[in-house]
Amino acid sequence: MVRPAWAPQGIDITSPSVSRMHDYYLGGSHNFEVDRAAARRVMEFMPGLPKVMQAHRAFMRRAVRHAVAEGVTQFLDIGAGIPTFGSVHEIAREAAPEARVVYVDHDPVAVAHSREVLEDDEQSGIVAADLRKPQDILGSSEVDALLDLDRPVALLLVAVLHFVEDAYDPYAAVAELRDALAPGSLIALTHASYEGIPIPQEQAGKAVDVYRDIRNPLIMRSREEIARFFEGYDMVEPGLVPMPQWRPDTAPQEEDPYAFSGYAGVGRAA
Repeated sequence: MVRPAWAPQGIDITSPSVSRMHDYYLGGSHNFEVDRAAARRVMEFMPGLPKVMQAHRAFMRRAVRHAVAEGVTQFLDIGAGIPTFGSVHEIAREAAPEARVVYVDHDPVAVAHSREVLEDDEQSGIVAADLRKPQDILGSSEVDALLDLDRPVALLLVAVLHFVEDAYDPYAAVAELRDALAPGSLIALTHASYEGIPIPQEQAGKAVDVYRDIRNPLIMRSREEIARFFEGYDMVEPGLVPMPQWRPDTAPQEEDPYAFSGYAGVGRAA
């Protein structure tokens, strides 16, 4: 297998990566054939998956604009993935040129490409770390240099928590991050769920099985289970809702039915 020039040395290009599959769904070019093959297998059962991923990204952009409107100009984006057009720092700085962003991902391609994109950006950084180990994130030199944790921070957890199994206690990880951030901080997250998917659950389950087969389990949680991530936060209207229904720019009924596959919400720390 030929290694592309942009691929960091030492990474495994024979096993699929969730970040690179996500890049493929969004029409990106930083993925390998092994990622594309796995993604196509998922799409055999959920052909509208690119629309789902677009809905996650669209919510992220609206949540970032909301944060800036509320005076929050520091962002911690965990599970950021491979940078694409309309990333957090670009959206935030349209309204707040002073905005600072720290991206976090554990995929080497995502980290390497982010470093390349952010090379001359003194207000943004990338941390190679895992959501399951919050102290590795909070104790990083990038967070120390770029974010003032005594002031409100917008914590972004977009399309990442559903890749953290219960055995790793994602609720504790989110709570640890919450407790490290100042009052007035925001949390914005999206999460996959069987609720709202416009296909039978049995069919959707076969797509989930593909992720399990590539050792990146996709955990489909209920709305009630997802709501637990907001403990310690006051929900921002309209609460925890299907992604297109969170402060839409256009009427939600115009959205593709697959866009309603999952939940989104924003909370503010007291």
